[in-house]
Amino acid sequence: MKILDCRNQQCPAPVVETRKLILAEPGIALTVLVGDDTARQNIARLAASLGYQVADTEADGHFSLLLTPGSAPQATTAPPAAPGRTVVYVGADTMGTGNDELGHILLRNFLYTLNELLVPPDAILFVNSGVKLTSAGSEVIEALEKLACNGVDIASCGLCLEFFGLKEQLKVGRATNMLDIVEQMHQAGRVIRP
Repeated sequence: MKILDCRNQQCPAPVVETRKLILAEPGIALTVLVGDDTARQNIARLAASLGYQVADTEADGHFSLLLTPGSAPQATTAPPAAPGRTVVYVGADTMGTGNDELGHILLRNFLYTLNELLVPPDAILFVNSGVKLTSAGSEVIEALEKLACNGVDIASCGLCLEFFGLKEQLKVGRATNMLDIVEQMHQAGRVIRP
């Protein structure tokens, strides 16, 4: 039996690492150690959706989840996905409204988690303060470079880069214009806005 220790990891790392291991070695029994109840609940839902039985225990403020393969869940009929490209539109350097510090963390986690999708988006469009994420000093350059290596078009608004004085500091992807942004969004089957 494998043991995956995620006690010192923050969301979404525990569920992402658990998913990676389950997909890499389907049908294995696994014990996952996590440090908080949210991670416990997320991993339990993931495991159940993949047909695993879950037994958890708590000790010293940590949780231990025993995941054992069971029968695969019944397939549900989902509506077909919209045809066409998937475009992610990032209009700020935060996700959501309220607390900017939390918004930075959420958007960073969102961009890193895009790398875990079986099918990544076709393009990510950055406008307004979102262009700060593709420029020097950004915490997400590594995640964006990985997406670009997997064929994702990373495009930052040139006017926005100029406005923030970042035109010479673009580190990943390409500079683009509003016509390209509008055309990509217009032709997309799905536009995701974090």
